[in-house]
Amino acid sequence: MPQISQLAETYSSQIFWLLIFFGFVFFAIGRGMVPKVMATVEARDQQIAADLAAAEAARNAADAEEEAWRVQANAQRAEAQSVIAAAKLDAAKASEVRLASASAAIDARVGEAEARISAARGDALKEIETVAAEAASDIVARLAGVTVDAAAAQGAVKEVLHG
Repeated sequence: MPQISQLAETYSSQIFWLLIFFGFVFFAIGRGMVPKVMATVEARDQQIAADLAAAEAARNAADAEEEAWRVQANAQRAEAQSVIAAAKLDAAKASEVRLASASAAIDARVGEAEARISAARGDALKEIETVAAEAASDIVARLAGVTVDAAAAQGAVKEVLHG
């Protein structure tokens, strides 16, 4: 094989070019590009850390604002409850006043009605007495053939009805 026989002649030349190539790669990439890439990675890490710190600060501020909002909402809720309680109390007092007024008006009307009923009962009782006395006179006149005086019939009917 001819490649193996040429190996000794080209061996030193290949090592030379290998060292040149790796040296170029080392200095071009290792010394030129890698520091730039590392600086970019470092800047990105710092930016991420700064963004995380800003996010944490924003979250803390939002938590504080939410807590302040909750405190304010609770205070407003308590104030609303006290206003509702006061309104209920005022409405209850107003209802009591209206009920008392209506009750007084109803009591007055009931008293008037009872007075009218009592008067009507008295008038009806007098009329019943008169009718009963006339009926008793007629019955005695028909059965016994005796005429009874109207005053005596009236007295007998009063005695039977009242006592």
